Amino acid sequence: MNKKYKARIDRAIQYIESNLSNKISLADVASVSHFSDYHFHRIFTGMVGETVNDYIVRRRLECAVNLLIFRTELSVTEIALENGFSSTANFSKAVKRHFGFSPSEIRNPDKIKNSKIGKISSKYGKEFSPSDLYPARVTNEVMNHKIKDTKMNVEVRELDCLRVCTLASERGYELDAIYSAWDRLIDWATNHGIPQDEQQRFALAFDNPTVTPIDKCRYTASIMIDDEVSVRSPFKASEIPKGKYAVLYFNGAPEDALQAQLSLYSDWLPESGFEPDDFPMMERYLNDARVDGYLEMEIYVKLKTL
Repeated sequence: MNKKYKARIDRAIQYIESNLSNKISLADVASVSHFSDYHFHRIFTGMVGETVNDYIVRRRLECAVNLLIFRTELSVTEIALENGFSSTANFSKAVKRHFGFSPSEIRNPDKIKNSKIGKISSKYGKEFSPSDLYPARVTNEVMNHKIKDTKMNVEVRELDCLRVCTLASERGYELDAIYSAWDRLIDWATNHGIPQDEQQRFALAFDNPTVTPIDKCRYTASIMIDDEVSVRSPFKASEIPKGKYAVLYFNGAPEDALQAQLSLYSDWLPESGFEPDDFPMMERYLNDARVDGYLEMEIYVKLKTL
């Protein structure tokens, strides 16, 4: 893939992500990419795999559904307006069409009687069930056992601003794509004088896989670097922001990691006096699960005071 094309499409995506709650002009998105209006839509569709409009609608709906679940103090109308929909009626129709369930059914999955197959299944091949959005249900029904002594393993840690070199997974949370991104980034760091046993590796997971198709979830591999290290495409220099983080140590089977992550939200956070900040959840890897057969890591959630 042409690096310049990808960089210009990435700029367009960043513009969309920063303006999901506002009215987005397709001409403005094309302008940010520096492609002509006429060709931009074809280039975007070819490289991203969906039209500009489909991408915007999908991302607004994904953000909205997460708010329906995790911000129960907000009304459906408030969530609709906050995510760029002109009315509650338009929002409800869009949610039903995409997910196969209404906003009220998503908030109250026990009351669901019938549902249609939504666009998320027919277009993206992803099965969607509102009950899977709820941490308690995932913990109890899917995992079939509760993580024990989670609160004992959580500490609140102050983190200084960290400069990192990053590389995004090209196919979201698909394991092969994640491993490919890490292999390339680890080789890059080694070639830039950072021995493998000294590399501090962080992963940023931006999306909720119960809502977003796996291949479209955004996952970024990161390794801490010094200020003087030069970074060139396809790698990017970025920062992990200074602040207060909840840190949960995890050591176990990779398939149990989701349970540990959910326990932070369902068990620890409600009693902590904090709420999550807008920065995405991070994982700091302490070993190579492919070599060791188990996963050792720290899970970070940036905090702000309630």
